[in-house]
Amino acid sequence: MVSLTPADIDAIRLSAKVALAATIMSLPFGIAVAYAMSYCSFRGKTFVEVLLNLPLTLPPVVIGYLLLLLLGKKGWVGGMLDAAGIRIIFTWYAAVIASAVVGFPLLVRSIRIAMDSIDGRLIQASRTLGARWSDTLATVILPLSLRGIVAGSSLMFGRSLGEFGATIIVAGNIPGITQTIPLAVYDYVSAPGGEGAALALCLVSAGLSLLVLFFHEYLARRMARRD
Repeated sequence: MVSLTPADIDAIRLSAKVALAATIMSLPFGIAVAYAMSYCSFRGKTFVEVLLNLPLTLPPVVIGYLLLLLLGKKGWVGGMLDAAGIRIIFTWYAAVIASAVVGFPLLVRSIRIAMDSIDGRLIQASRTLGARWSDTLATVILPLSLRGIVAGSSLMFGRSLGEFGATIIVAGNIPGITQTIPLAVYDYVSAPGGEGAALALCLVSAGLSLLVLFFHEYLARRMARRD
């Protein structure tokens, strides 16, 4: 029987909170970047594409360390935030940022695939009829990209639930404050006799991941039926 302590429940709640916040925070930027990469031509586009996909190939610990250099008290961004009395490192906000950075390429890639598959004649017809680019985006591109947006959001949410390497560097492993499910599992595995508690959290994590995947498939099937 799965037995969870109050600290375990806090870790589950925090994991869901971090994953949801990272997904919501990244979604507008993901749509904007996917639009720019699909429909805009500019110098250095290949470099931007490589930079966007870099978090997929870099070890998460490296990403966490780079974020620590950026957001720490001596970092460029962290120094300005510290002067304003804002602290990011070793808070749950740092976990959100780490999850957002690691999962952002998955979000952009899914949305971009959907945008690239839109028939260009529909966009051209919209512009020919006098629609502004914002109207075309709202009435043509975004509705036809909805599957990609849903898929990317689901993938990013699921990836954020399992984020470990970058999170432990910038947010630490503070029970009740920054300890997510993967960090709690790491603590249990590192301590003698913690195998049972670690297994319980692993089962919860697997259950949450399955729920995300089933929800994604359910939405995908419903949208397919509408089409």
